Amino acid sequence: MLRLLILPLFLLSCNPKAQNSPASGDDLQLQFSLPKKLKEVSGITLSKDKKTIWVIEDRGNKNAIYGLNEKGEMLAKVPVENAENTDWEDIISDVQGNIYIGDFGNNDNNRQDLAILKTDLKDAAQATTKVIQMTKFHYEGQTEFPPKKSNLLYDCEGFVEMDGNFYLFTKNRSKGFDGTFLVFKVPNKEGDFEAKLIGKLKLQGGYNDAAITSATINSTKDKIVLLTHKNVHVLTGFTPDNFNTANIEKISLNHNSQKEAVAFFDDKTLMIADEKGKQEGGNVYKFLLNQ
Repeated sequence: MLRLLILPLFLLSCNPKAQNSPASGDDLQLQFSLPKKLKEVSGITLSKDKKTIWVIEDRGNKNAIYGLNEKGEMLAKVPVENAENTDWEDIISDVQGNIYIGDFGNNDNNRQDLAILKTDLKDAAQATTKVIQMTKFHYEGQTEFPPKKSNLLYDCEGFVEMDGNFYLFTKNRSKGFDGTFLVFKVPNKEGDFEAKLIGKLKLQGGYNDAAITSATINSTKDKIVLLTHKNVHVLTGFTPDNFNTANIEKISLNHNSQKEAVAFFDDKTLMIADEKGKQEGGNVYKFLLNQ
């Protein structure tokens, strides 16, 4: 069985409140293997009634949203009529059940067509879905496309929606990786916006420990989980306009795979998906958070 690992306490210079979480003793539980055709799942979320698990794949794959049941069986492949999968990196839902796709994968930090796509997807019976709102954005502070290799902080694979705004958590691809990530705020509206920088923080460890691949927020909007290949990082104590005040608890999953997707199943439980590798991955897990 996969067990939690308690790591030594380490204080971070960019974020003095960061700390490791005590282990809960709960397992990372395999729920099901993904359908074989879904090898590069990059985002996961739930329908409002929690009967459908929605997933997407990233760059190079279909412009479609896939619906699965609780056993991982394919319920639906729903093409998105009026959008292309430039690099879809996360999918989320808001409290009303609206489904959003983050088309903001930016490995080379040179994209100038970043967007969040709101769809009219409601259930697995739909033959197709379409984008009904496009939120285009560019990052405050980025003036070069791409920046210098020491400042590749403008890729993104994780976001959440909170009270009418999107919050984006960037993936550090800089030479000399040190766990630094940026937090940006964008209004949940149609239009073209400057994403406002509202936080600069740091996660502990190397790339697999601290490069953010997905994000999710709980129902009370006071806890955000950031996923990396080896850990989950729980953010609390933030405000809508300032994430520099956030506390960060690091919880090791004691399991290293290309984890790319996370969503709250309920306020105590996470669903986590990883990409299919040669000898591992391609699964959905459940993980019980500390309370």
